[in-house]
Amino acid sequence: MPGTLCAMRMLADIIRNEEGATAVEYAVMLTLVLLAIVGAIGTLGAETGGMWGGIEGDLEEVGFVK
Repeated sequence: MPGTLCAMRMLADIIRNEEGATAVEYAVMLTLVLLAIVGAIGTLGAETGGMWGGIEGDLEEVGFVK
């Protein structure tokens, strides 16, 4: 009987423990933040690539870059 009581106490502790749920919530938040960062970097990279391409085109027009 003492083993059963101990197992029931352990089960009750596991059910009351919220650390697992908190870790999952933090993982979801981290995933969303990382997705936002990757999206921002992609957009920024595309826009700066166009900017540098425009500068290169302007330099080629005046004969500075061949």
